[in-house]
Amino acid sequence: MSDTIEKVKCLIIGSGPAGYTAAIYASRANMFPVLYQGTQPGGQLTTTNEVENWPGNPEGITGPQMMVGLQEQAQRFGTDVRDGWVTKVDFTGPIHKVWIHDGKELHCETVIISTGASAKYLGLPSEQHYLQMGGGVSACAVCDGFFYRNQEVVIVGAGDSACEEAHYLSKLCKKVTMLVRSEQFRASKIMEARVRKTENIEILMNHDTVEVLGDGQVVTSVKVLNKTTNTEHEIPATGFFVAIGHKPNTDIFKDFITLDETGYIVNVPGSSKTNVTGVFVSGDAADHVYRQAITAAGTGCMAALDAERYLASLE
Repeated sequence: MSDTIEKVKCLIIGSGPAGYTAAIYASRANMFPVLYQGTQPGGQLTTTNEVENWPGNPEGITGPQMMVGLQEQAQRFGTDVRDGWVTKVDFTGPIHKVWIHDGKELHCETVIISTGASAKYLGLPSEQHYLQMGGGVSACAVCDGFFYRNQEVVIVGAGDSACEEAHYLSKLCKKVTMLVRSEQFRASKIMEARVRKTENIEILMNHDTVEVLGDGQVVTSVKVLNKTTNTEHEIPATGFFVAIGHKPNTDIFKDFITLDETGYIVNVPGSSKTNVTGVFVSGDAADHVYRQAITAAGTGCMAALDAERYLASLE
């Protein structure tokens, strides 16, 4: 075997709540996990200013603080946390081969995929500015809606998730303006009907977002284009929610792992197992329904336990 090949008992790919929780459990089970943090160490939560729904933090905690704590806890039990990301895999044989961006080749007995999913954004410079500032742009109403209680917000989207998030926000916010970029919803009829009959949701069909406006720190309004009349106007808002979908970070696995039509990994129901023996999945790479830190952490625990049982079955 080449000197450049490293043998790993348990490889964890990704460093969000799912990856770090898997690492904590795997370390305590003497599986000597190696965790590669990926291109966004800490995952999506590193872009979240305040997390108030994580159990055990009654005063709330910032996303970066939470990720630092999870990393330190995993390292305390012996997880080998490394910078870098996976660029290629080969799951055709009993040894799972994985290549890191620097050319390192790993031969793994078990692999836990915790690569997550990335929210899709419109790509406007102003949108990205306030997203990075933590000043009013979000892709998760359940995560951040509480901060806009009794305020006016705008949400962009036309699918079931957008309708669900708009309805959720309507229970917290004074007014929700929903921008649908075409002349019809993509959502199911029942979800469309739900938002249409909610009194404090105003639906603007055939509208595009031109710019997210603010004072440089926080959002104050959203400039939109009515494509029917070709006129622009501003909508007062302190929050701008983007609900145009997520892209699971699973492309490098598609030749080996079963994915659904939108790219999410298909797991064996009630477990973290994939179609490849010895390869497990946790977090948002397989979850297109809940996408919460706490559910990701739960599946990270499941993946580590499933991997431990798999290794025990080989002895």
